[in-house]
Amino acid sequence: MADKIKLVRNDTGPQIKLTLTNQETGTPINLTGGTVTMHFRRVGETVVLFSRAAYINPSTAANGEAVLSWATGALNLEAGDYEGEIEVVRSTGERETVYDVLKFKLREDFA
Repeated sequence: MADKIKLVRNDTGPQIKLTLTNQETGTPINLTGGTVTMHFRRVGETVVLFSRAAYINPSTAANGEAVLSWATGALNLEAGDYEGEIEVVRSTGERETVYDVLKFKLREDFA
């Protein structure tokens, strides 16, 4: 996950579609009955700024698909580099954190 997702301060988009797969087999992780959460922080910091639950559509949950949306005010932050950690809790209660982090670049808005 070398590419950075580019965001603009105070925006509520874009949505980010995640497709979660088993690292060894490449098969989708069945998210039926589970949750996906992103924990968001500034690069180099230890404090989580916010955690955001992803939407899992029941009709695509078996395909490992989840969608992250930004809440109003969530990106009211200083410009800079941020990162997101993805945590999956399966319907069995098993908790798994994706090893690779999402990388974000936030810039100031013009108006």
